[in-house]
Amino acid sequence: MDTELARTFLAVISAGNFINAAERLHVTQSTVSARIHALEQQLGCTLFVRNKAGTTLTAAGRQFQKHAGTLVRTVEYARHDVGVARGFRAALTIGGRFGLWEQLLLHWLPRMRELAPDVSVRAEIGMEADLMQGLVEGRLDIGVMYTPESRPGLTVERLLEETLVLVSTTPRKSGLPGNDYVYVDWGPELPVIARTSPISSARRSR
Repeated sequence: MDTELARTFLAVISAGNFINAAERLHVTQSTVSARIHALEQQLGCTLFVRNKAGTTLTAAGRQFQKHAGTLVRTVEYARHDVGVARGFRAALTIGGRFGLWEQLLLHWLPRMRELAPDVSVRAEIGMEADLMQGLVEGRLDIGVMYTPESRPGLTVERLLEETLVLVSTTPRKSGLPGNDYVYVDWGPELPVIARTSPISSARRSR
């Protein structure tokens, strides 16, 4: 089975309809329709019910969904494992959290290139959930983030502590924010005021 058909199937589920899926895949709506039709012919069943509200999975579609995800992940893992570019002895895929690239990973990449010029490096950016999923699925070798999860087959190491400091244009005797303080919620991973937040890396165990 062509994995592009499975990818299109998953894109339709994620997007909710054929039009949005076409935009995400950068193809025409007719291409998406043709791929889904070809997939349904191969499987011998109807996968979607199309209506004004969008698309709904049939019972057969729900059953195929888990297989489609496994198929796509397996191909990605195989491509990553064996698809080393010519002139390199190995490939490394690293993912980093938004906010850690500018001050940390952008400095690490040239250093890595200098120390291991024969290793092909592919870099991705994302949030913790995406990075962890990439590690679990085998798309990433290393993920750099604030709150990695402990999973079987993964090794988690603390890299450094990042200190967050409250900065104000108005001196404050107490050091605490006043009424004009603007609170920015960066999520549960980051503390609010003047605390340390550990930056860690998770990698797939070899």
